[in-house]
Amino acid sequence: MGNLTGRTALITGAAMGNGLGIARVMAQKGALVIMTDKSEQVFESARRLEESEKGVRTAAYQMDVTDPDCVRDVVREAEAAHGPLHILVNNAGVSLLTDIREMDEKLRKLHFDVNIQGAWNCVKAVLPGMMERHYGRLIHMSSVTGPVVCDPANIAYATTKAALLGFSKAIAIDTAEYNITSNAILPGYFMTPMVQLTAEETDPNDPQRVLDEIAESVPVKRLGRPEEIGYLAAFLASDEAAYITGAEIRIDGGSTLPETSCVGR
Repeated sequence: MGNLTGRTALITGAAMGNGLGIARVMAQKGALVIMTDKSEQVFESARRLEESEKGVRTAAYQMDVTDPDCVRDVVREAEAAHGPLHILVNNAGVSLLTDIREMDEKLRKLHFDVNIQGAWNCVKAVLPGMMERHYGRLIHMSSVTGPVVCDPANIAYATTKAALLGFSKAIAIDTAEYNITSNAILPGYFMTPMVQLTAEETDPNDPQRVLDEIAESVPVKRLGRPEEIGYLAAFLASDEAAYITGAEIRIDGGSTLPETSCVGR
C-alpha cells in the first residue's frame, strides 16, 4: 500500500507533461486521481494511465480553470461521485515568450487568468470542504523562473509564477489551524510540451539545439522527467509532510546553483 492510499487528489493540467507525471506517481502511491484539463485529451491520458499501471484508479474531467463556475461544478461532481477531495495540485499553466518592448495585454491576461486566477478558482472551490473536514494538502506549481532566475522574454510567465509564492504562503498561514498545508514547487527545466514550445519559439529552425543547450547548462546534464516532480508532489501530499507548510521547494537539477558561467572552469 502506498502513502496516499485512501486519499483523493485533483490535479489540474493533467493531460500531459508534469501534470500527467504527478497523476501517475500519485496513482502509484495509492491515491484516487481526479485528472482535469481544458483539453479533452485528458480522457485518453486517464485511460492510458489505467492501462499502463495495474490497479491504479483515475477519473477524468474536462475543466477550464479560468472559469470559476466550471471549476465549482467539476469539484461538486467529483466529490459526489468519488468522495471528499484531500489533495489539490494547481498545475495548469501557460508560458509564452514576448519581447518586453512588445508587451501585449492579451498575452498578459492569458497568463494571469490561467496561472494565477486558475489557481485561485481551484482553491476557492475545494477549501471550504477541506476546512470543514480539518484536512487538506494544497500544492501549487510555481517555477524557478520569476522567484529565482529569469530568461529573456518571460515577463508575463515570471510575474505570475512569482505571485503564486505569495498566494501559497497566504493560504498556508490562514489554514494551518485546520490541518491544511500549502506548499509551492519550483521546477527548473523538465521535458514537457511547454518546454518543447519554448524551444520552438526560441529557434523555430532548430528547437533541438535549444533543448541540448539547456541540458548542457544544468549541472546534472539533463532535463527533468515529469515523474520526478510527481515524487516530490506525492511526498508533500502525504502525512509524512504534515509539518511542512508555506514552503517553496526547488527541483531543478541544480540549474540555479552556478553564480557564473566562467569562474573556476
